Amino acid sequence: FVGNSTYLDDHGPPPQKVLPFPSQVVYNRVGKCGSRTVVLLLRILSEKHGFNLVTSDIHNKTRLTKNEQMELIKNISTAEQPYLFTRHVHFLNFSRFGGDQPVYINIIRDPVNRFLSNYFFRRFGDWRGEQNHMIRTPSMRQEERYLDINVCILENYPECSNPRLFYIIPYFCGQHPRCREPGEWALERAKLNVNENFLLVGILEELEDVLLLLERFLPHYFKDVLSIYKNPEHRKLGNLTVTVKKTVPSPEAIQILYQRMRYEYEFYYYVKEQFHLLKRKFGLKSRIRKPRPRPEFFIPSPLETEEPIDDEEEDDEKWLEDIYKR
Repeated sequence: FVGNSTYLDDHGPPPQKVLPFPSQVVYNRVGKCGSRTVVLLLRILSEKHGFNLVTSDIHNKTRLTKNEQMELIKNISTAEQPYLFTRHVHFLNFSRFGGDQPVYINIIRDPVNRFLSNYFFRRFGDWRGEQNHMIRTPSMRQEERYLDINVCILENYPECSNPRLFYIIPYFCGQHPRCREPGEWALERAKLNVNENFLLVGILEELEDVLLLLERFLPHYFKDVLSIYKNPEHRKLGNLTVTVKKTVPSPEAIQILYQRMRYEYEFYYYVKEQFHLLKRKFGLKSRIRKPRPRPEFFIPSPLETEEPIDDEEEDDEKWLEDIYKR
């Protein structure tokens, strides 16, 4: 108090915090698609730019009941803005529960490469684990750990056939039970959500361009992200995360995987095409490779894609546990 007047009388109300637009961003990250690499960058960026990075310790629950969806949406919506929320979770429709729909971002990867990365990572970890003589999945029996990838695919082991291979689409399709069924319905719904709710879905094979576009679209969150990513100290950390003991399956095994993943590839090609259109719009060139005819589809070496540092896998892993305990 100054005399009979208050601070507000003399100065008016304190200035309100001016929020950037958008002030609510959700990165519902897909496992083994560079997500930990991006989260490491976000930790640095949140301190640098002063946004609220909201992460989750839950890594094994991607599908939620209606009540769990309501609870999570309520918790996210009440976070201090501007916020960026990140968690391994299938797409959540905020507006269905009366909330403001945030802006979504995500990154996906060639489905076979994602599968191979996960297959060997579960068995042998990465260089961080090798140095400590640690094995990634202790409960796995030795014959399972050293199961040849070609045998797994060609002899229809559960790990190398559905539902394990239908993995990326549900992150974009959402929480509806049909989102877990490989088919046109889930595929089309995933595409629709990409168009209507995602500001950007990038591809890991072109991560630097993904970061460039994120910096352009969401400067309050991603300004300077590329220079941080290219910093030698950060690159050194990334080199510790290359999955070890990777081998490339035979062309025959790849063909079978490709057939089993045909919906995943329809989605991947769709996202890649949209991403390249966006790049052209903003003057970024793509390294054009002549597309391979799809029936003779083959992948580049998995080692061409820099390995992300990744969290525990999602509950898609849980169905495998009993197999390894037999």
